Amino acid sequence: MKALILIFLTMCFCVISFFAFSHEQHEEPTPIVAAAAPATGTRDAKTWFTDTPLQDQNGNTLRFYSDALQNRVVLLNVIFTSCTDACPLITRKLKEVREVLGDKADGITFISLTSDPLRDTPAVLKAYTLKQGVDGPHWLFLTGDKAQMELVLGRIGQIVPTPEQHSTQLIVGDVANKRWSKIRPDAPAAAIAQRLQLLTMPVVGR
Repeated sequence: MKALILIFLTMCFCVISFFAFSHEQHEEPTPIVAAAAPATGTRDAKTWFTDTPLQDQNGNTLRFYSDALQNRVVLLNVIFTSCTDACPLITRKLKEVREVLGDKADGITFISLTSDPLRDTPAVLKAYTLKQGVDGPHWLFLTGDKAQMELVLGRIGQIVPTPEQHSTQLIVGDVANKRWSKIRPDAPAAAIAQRLQLLTMPVVGR
């Protein structure tokens, strides 16, 4: 009987995880570490990720690698502001992650990239950040023209035919030391925060 109950609870958890973030069925199978593995130095990383100029929620132009990624511990995710299911849920989860991190959150940059650049202008992104209560110096919401976003999203393993087909996976990375991994967005906020904290620790032997 205990075994049957355990199986039942496991099935329930799987169903909840599936429906909690409705874009998950579009998950890209190629992890970022596979794409970024050939990079062997700062110059190679810059070449891979590119210095594509993008705009943040405040209308500032940022080079993707040099201004948003270089020498940072980052969490990347993809959203579109007209989404009414997964995107706002994940944004609220990430807000909770920053709250769990406390004063350590300032050392970690969150980067939310739009999959709908035709509609998500800097002004639209700004309104979204204010609505979600996440507007701050350590959380960038980035947009650009269609070609710019397709290039940048492709470099992080996101080929997005339509805005809805983006992956909901979170990508975390210690850019300087080329340590990257993916995290499911339905992981507990404390677990995501812990993974990020580990990335801020010095690499042994360096």
